[in-house]
Amino acid sequence: MTTVVPLPLAGLLPEREAATYAGWFACLAEPMRVKLLHAVATSPRGLTVGALTEILGTSQSTCSHHVRKLADVGFVHLRKEGTATVVTINQACCSGLPHAADAVMGLLAPRPCCPDNVPDDVTIRALRDDDWDAVRRIYGEGIATGLATFETDVPSRKTLDAKWLPGHQWVADIDGEVAGWTAATPVSERECYRGLAETSVYVAENHRGRGVGKALLFKQVTEADAAGLWTLQTSIFTDNRASIALHHSAGYRTVGIRERIAQRDGVWHDTVFLERRSPVS
Repeated sequence: MTTVVPLPLAGLLPEREAATYAGWFACLAEPMRVKLLHAVATSPRGLTVGALTEILGTSQSTCSHHVRKLADVGFVHLRKEGTATVVTINQACCSGLPHAADAVMGLLAPRPCCPDNVPDDVTIRALRDDDWDAVRRIYGEGIATGLATFETDVPSRKTLDAKWLPGHQWVADIDGEVAGWTAATPVSERECYRGLAETSVYVAENHRGRGVGKALLFKQVTEADAAGLWTLQTSIFTDNRASIALHHSAGYRTVGIRERIAQRDGVWHDTVFLERRSPVS
Protein backbone atom coordinates (compact mmCIF):
# COMPACT_ATOMS: atom_id res chain seq x y z
CA MET A 1 0.00 0.00 0.00
CA THR A 2 2.07 2.88 -1.31
CA THR A 3 -0.57 5.25 -2.63
CA VAL A 4 -3.01 7.14 -0.42
CA VAL A 5 -6.01 8.72 -2.10
CA PRO A 6 -7.75 11.24 0.18
CA LEU A 7 -11.48 10.77 0.60
CA PRO A 8 -13.78 13.61 -0.38
CA LEU A 9 -15.06 15.46 2.67
CA ALA A 10 -18.54 13.96 2.29
CA GLY A 11 -17.04 10.49 2.58
CA LEU A 12 -15.40 11.05 5.96
CA LEU A 13 -16.57 9.18 9.02
CA PRO A 14 -18.71 11.27 11.38
CA GLU A 15 -16.60 12.73 14.20
CA ARG A 16 -18.46 10.83 16.91
CA GLU A 17 -17.99 7.46 15.20
CA ALA A 18 -14.32 8.19 14.50
CA ALA A 19 -13.73 9.02 18.18
CA THR A 20 -15.52 5.87 19.32
CA TYR A 21 -13.58 3.58 17.01
CA ALA A 22 -10.30 5.31 17.87
CA GLY A 23 -10.98 4.59 21.54
CA TRP A 24 -11.59 0.92 20.79
CA PHE A 25 -8.44 0.52 18.72
CA ALA A 26 -6.34 2.49 21.22
CA CYS A 27 -7.47 0.16 23.98
CA LEU A 28 -6.34 -2.84 21.95
CA ALA A 29 -2.95 -1.28 21.15
CA GLU A 30 -1.57 -3.13 24.19
CA PRO A 31 -0.72 -6.81 23.41
CA MET A 32 -1.55 -7.90 26.97
CA ARG A 33 -5.11 -6.61 26.53
CA VAL A 34 -5.48 -8.43 23.23
CA LYS A 35 -4.39 -11.68 24.89
CA LEU A 36 -6.68 -11.01 27.85
CA LEU A 37 -9.66 -10.28 25.63
CA HIS A 38 -9.02 -13.45 23.64
CA ALA A 39 -8.83 -15.53 26.82
CA VAL A 40 -12.15 -14.15 28.05
CA ALA A 41 -13.84 -14.46 24.64
CA THR A 42 -12.93 -18.15 24.43
CA SER A 43 -14.26 -18.88 27.92
CA PRO A 44 -18.09 -18.84 27.70
CA ARG A 45 -18.63 -18.71 31.46
CA GLY A 46 -16.02 -16.05 32.04
CA LEU A 47 -12.80 -16.04 34.05
CA THR A 48 -11.86 -14.60 37.40
CA VAL A 49 -9.14 -12.00 37.59
CA GLY A 50 -7.12 -14.57 39.56
CA ALA A 51 -7.43 -17.11 36.75
CA LEU A 52 -6.51 -14.50 34.14
CA THR A 53 -3.44 -13.57 36.17
CA GLU A 54 -2.24 -17.17 35.98
CA ILE A 55 -3.07 -17.54 32.28
CA LEU A 56 -1.22 -14.36 31.34
CA GLY A 57 1.69 -14.92 33.69
CA THR A 58 1.55 -11.42 35.14
CA SER A 59 0.84 -9.80 38.49
CA GLN A 60 -2.72 -9.42 39.76
CA SER A 61 -2.39 -5.63 39.87
CA THR A 62 -1.28 -5.53 36.23
CA CYS A 63 -4.06 -7.89 35.19
CA SER A 64 -6.65 -5.84 37.10
CA HIS A 65 -5.42 -2.66 35.38
CA HIS A 66 -5.90 -4.14 31.90
CA VAL A 67 -9.29 -5.61 32.85
CA ARG A 68 -10.48 -2.17 33.98
CA LYS A 69 -9.32 -0.61 30.70
CA LEU A 70 -11.25 -3.21 28.69
CA ALA A 71 -14.31 -2.76 30.89
CA ASP A 72 -14.21 1.05 30.53
CA VAL A 73 -14.37 0.74 26.74
CA GLY A 74 -17.07 -1.91 26.96
CA PHE A 75 -15.25 -4.98 25.67
CA VAL A 76 -15.89 -6.95 28.87
CA HIS A 77 -18.40 -7.07 31.71
CA LEU A 78 -17.45 -7.47 35.38
CA ARG A 79 -19.49 -9.10 38.14
CA LYS A 80 -18.77 -10.05 41.71
CA GLU A 81 -19.04 -13.62 42.95
CA GLY A 82 -18.13 -13.52 46.62
CA THR A 83 -14.71 -11.93 46.83
CA ALA A 84 -13.80 -12.78 43.23
CA THR A 85 -14.33 -10.59 40.16
CA VAL A 86 -15.56 -12.55 37.14
CA VAL A 87 -14.78 -11.16 33.70
CA THR A 88 -17.12 -12.04 30.79
CA ILE A 89 -17.11 -10.94 27.18
CA ASN A 90 -19.51 -8.27 25.98
CA GLN A 91 -21.21 -10.21 23.20
CA ALA A 92 -21.86 -7.01 21.26
CA CYS A 93 -18.11 -6.92 20.56
CA CYS A 94 -18.42 -9.98 18.36
CA SER A 95 -20.25 -7.90 15.77
CA GLY A 96 -19.33 -4.37 16.85
CA LEU A 97 -15.56 -4.72 16.46
CA PRO A 98 -15.65 -6.23 12.93
CA HIS A 99 -18.25 -3.59 12.01
CA ALA A 100 -15.88 -0.85 13.17
CA ALA A 101 -13.04 -2.26 11.07
CA ASP A 102 -15.32 -2.43 8.01
CA ALA A 103 -16.53 1.13 8.56
CA VAL A 104 -12.99 2.52 8.88
CA MET A 105 -11.83 0.65 5.76
CA GLY A 106 -14.76 1.95 3.73
CA LEU A 107 -16.41 -1.43 3.19
CA LEU A 108 -19.77 -0.13 4.43
CA ALA A 109 -19.87 2.78 2.02
CA PRO A 110 -22.67 2.74 -0.56
CA ARG A 111 -21.71 0.51 -3.47
CA PRO A 112 -22.52 1.16 -7.12
CA CYS A 113 -25.54 -0.50 -8.68
CA CYS A 114 -23.69 -1.51 -11.82
CA PRO A 115 -20.76 -0.45 -14.01
CA ASP A 116 -20.86 2.92 -15.74
CA ASN A 117 -19.34 4.01 -19.06
CA VAL A 118 -20.61 0.91 -20.83
CA PRO A 119 -19.29 0.92 -24.44
CA ASP A 120 -21.82 1.78 -27.13
CA ASP A 121 -20.46 -0.67 -29.69
CA VAL A 122 -21.12 -3.77 -27.55
CA THR A 123 -24.54 -5.37 -27.75
CA ILE A 124 -25.58 -7.74 -24.97
CA ARG A 125 -28.19 -10.30 -25.92
CA ALA A 126 -29.48 -13.68 -24.79
CA LEU A 127 -27.37 -16.74 -25.63
CA ARG A 128 -28.56 -18.53 -28.80
CA ASP A 129 -27.98 -22.09 -29.97
CA ASP A 130 -25.53 -20.95 -32.62
CA ASP A 131 -23.36 -19.17 -29.99
CA TRP A 132 -22.15 -22.30 -28.22
CA ASP A 133 -19.02 -22.89 -30.29
CA ALA A 134 -17.86 -19.33 -29.57
CA VAL A 135 -18.82 -19.57 -25.90
CA ARG A 136 -16.77 -22.75 -25.43
CA ARG A 137 -13.85 -21.28 -27.39
CA ILE A 138 -13.82 -18.22 -25.13
CA TYR A 139 -14.05 -20.50 -22.10
CA GLY A 140 -10.91 -22.23 -23.35
CA GLU A 141 -9.13 -18.90 -23.76
CA GLY A 142 -9.96 -18.14 -20.15
CA ILE A 143 -8.56 -21.49 -19.01
CA ALA A 144 -5.34 -20.73 -20.90
CA THR A 145 -4.71 -17.59 -18.81
CA GLY A 146 -4.40 -19.69 -15.65
CA LEU A 147 -6.34 -17.00 -13.78
CA ALA A 148 -9.94 -17.65 -14.70
CA THR A 149 -10.93 -21.07 -13.36
CA PHE A 150 -9.76 -24.28 -11.75
CA GLU A 151 -11.07 -26.15 -14.79
CA THR A 152 -8.40 -27.49 -17.12
CA ASP A 153 -10.76 -28.68 -19.87
CA VAL A 154 -13.69 -26.86 -21.42
CA PRO A 155 -16.98 -28.34 -20.17
CA SER A 156 -19.37 -29.68 -22.79
CA ARG A 157 -22.34 -27.68 -23.99
CA LYS A 158 -24.63 -30.20 -22.29
CA THR A 159 -22.88 -29.74 -18.96
CA LEU A 160 -22.99 -25.95 -19.11
CA ASP A 161 -26.54 -25.73 -20.38
CA ALA A 162 -27.74 -28.07 -17.62
CA LYS A 163 -26.29 -26.01 -14.78
CA TRP A 164 -26.81 -22.44 -16.00
CA LEU A 165 -29.97 -20.61 -14.99
CA PRO A 166 -32.40 -20.07 -17.89
CA GLY A 167 -32.83 -16.38 -18.56
CA HIS A 168 -29.40 -15.53 -17.14
CA GLN A 169 -27.16 -16.54 -20.04
CA TRP A 170 -25.85 -13.55 -22.01
CA VAL A 171 -23.33 -12.93 -24.76
CA ALA A 172 -21.57 -9.76 -25.88
CA ASP A 173 -21.90 -9.16 -29.62
CA ILE A 174 -19.57 -6.87 -31.58
CA ASP A 175 -20.37 -6.61 -35.29
CA GLY A 176 -21.89 -10.08 -35.27
CA GLU A 177 -19.01 -11.71 -33.38
CA VAL A 178 -19.37 -13.16 -29.88
CA ALA A 179 -16.87 -11.22 -27.77
CA GLY A 180 -17.71 -12.65 -24.35
CA TRP A 181 -20.35 -14.26 -22.19
CA THR A 182 -21.76 -14.32 -18.69
CA ALA A 183 -23.97 -16.85 -16.94
CA ALA A 184 -25.42 -17.57 -13.51
CA THR A 185 -25.61 -20.93 -11.74
CA PRO A 186 -27.90 -21.76 -8.79
CA VAL A 187 -26.01 -22.01 -5.50
CA SER A 188 -28.38 -24.55 -3.95
CA GLU A 189 -31.50 -26.55 -4.71
CA ARG A 190 -33.02 -25.55 -1.35
CA GLU A 191 -36.04 -23.28 -1.64
CA CYS A 192 -34.67 -20.77 0.89
CA TYR A 193 -31.69 -20.11 -1.41
CA ARG A 194 -33.64 -19.76 -4.63
CA GLY A 195 -32.50 -16.14 -4.97
CA LEU A 196 -28.77 -16.92 -4.79
CA ALA A 197 -26.64 -17.52 -7.86
CA GLU A 198 -22.96 -17.90 -8.69
CA THR A 199 -21.79 -15.91 -11.69
CA SER A 200 -19.10 -16.24 -14.34
CA VAL A 201 -17.83 -13.69 -16.87
CA TYR A 202 -15.46 -14.50 -19.75
CA VAL A 203 -14.14 -12.15 -22.44
CA ALA A 204 -12.58 -13.26 -25.72
CA GLU A 205 -8.82 -12.83 -25.93
CA ASN A 206 -8.99 -10.41 -28.87
CA HIS A 207 -11.61 -8.21 -27.20
CA ARG A 208 -10.13 -7.69 -23.74
CA GLY A 209 -9.59 -4.18 -22.45
CA ARG A 210 -12.39 -2.52 -24.37
CA GLY A 211 -15.25 -2.70 -21.87
CA VAL A 212 -16.83 -6.01 -22.87
CA GLY A 213 -16.72 -7.33 -19.31
CA LYS A 214 -18.24 -4.10 -18.04
CA ALA A 215 -21.13 -4.39 -20.51
CA LEU A 216 -21.71 -8.03 -19.60
CA LEU A 217 -21.75 -7.29 -15.88
CA PHE A 218 -24.17 -4.40 -16.39
CA LYS A 219 -26.62 -6.75 -18.10
CA GLN A 220 -25.99 -9.52 -15.58
CA VAL A 221 -26.73 -7.52 -12.44
CA THR A 222 -29.63 -5.46 -13.78
CA GLU A 223 -31.42 -8.55 -15.11
CA ALA A 224 -30.72 -10.43 -11.86
CA ASP A 225 -32.25 -7.56 -9.88
CA ALA A 226 -35.30 -7.51 -12.14
CA ALA A 227 -35.74 -11.28 -11.82
CA GLY A 228 -35.64 -11.21 -8.01
CA LEU A 229 -32.21 -12.77 -7.48
CA TRP A 230 -31.21 -11.18 -4.22
CA THR A 231 -27.56 -12.25 -3.99
CA LEU A 232 -24.93 -12.92 -6.65
CA GLN A 233 -21.59 -14.43 -5.68
CA THR A 234 -18.36 -15.33 -7.39
CA SER A 235 -14.83 -16.50 -6.58
CA ILE A 236 -11.83 -14.97 -8.32
CA PHE A 237 -8.14 -15.90 -8.20
CA THR A 238 -6.29 -13.45 -5.95
CA ASP A 239 -3.92 -12.61 -8.84
CA ASN A 240 -6.79 -11.56 -11.11
CA ARG A 241 -6.94 -7.97 -9.89
CA ALA A 242 -8.64 -6.68 -13.03
CA SER A 243 -11.61 -9.01 -12.55
CA ILE A 244 -11.87 -8.15 -8.86
CA ALA A 245 -11.95 -4.44 -9.67
CA LEU A 246 -14.51 -5.03 -12.41
CA HIS A 247 -16.83 -6.83 -9.99
CA HIS A 248 -16.41 -4.07 -7.41
CA SER A 249 -17.66 -1.64 -10.05
CA ALA A 250 -20.83 -3.74 -10.30
CA GLY A 251 -21.59 -3.53 -6.59
CA TYR A 252 -19.88 -6.74 -5.49
CA ARG A 253 -18.03 -6.58 -2.18
CA THR A 254 -15.12 -8.67 -1.00
CA VAL A 255 -16.31 -11.09 1.67
CA GLY A 256 -12.95 -12.71 2.32
CA ILE A 257 -10.09 -14.84 1.10
CA ARG A 258 -10.58 -18.59 0.71
CA GLU A 259 -7.13 -19.96 1.45
CA ARG A 260 -5.78 -22.93 -0.53
CA ILE A 261 -9.31 -23.63 -1.72
CA ALA A 262 -8.33 -25.90 -4.63
CA GLN A 263 -5.45 -27.00 -6.83
CA ARG A 264 -4.73 -26.18 -10.44
CA ASP A 265 -1.94 -28.11 -12.14
CA GLY A 266 -0.87 -29.42 -8.75
CA VAL A 267 -0.55 -25.96 -7.17
CA TRP A 268 -2.81 -24.71 -4.35
CA HIS A 269 -4.47 -21.36 -4.97
CA ASP A 270 -6.36 -18.80 -2.91
CA THR A 271 -9.48 -17.09 -4.21
CA VAL A 272 -11.28 -13.88 -3.31
CA PHE A 273 -14.93 -14.52 -2.47
CA LEU A 274 -17.22 -11.67 -3.54
CA GLU A 275 -20.96 -11.14 -3.34
CA ARG A 276 -23.50 -8.57 -4.45
CA ARG A 277 -26.76 -7.95 -2.59
CA SER A 278 -29.57 -6.65 -4.77
CA PRO A 279 -30.69 -3.15 -3.77
CA VAL A 280 -34.28 -3.88 -4.89
CA SER A 281 -35.17 -7.03 -2.93
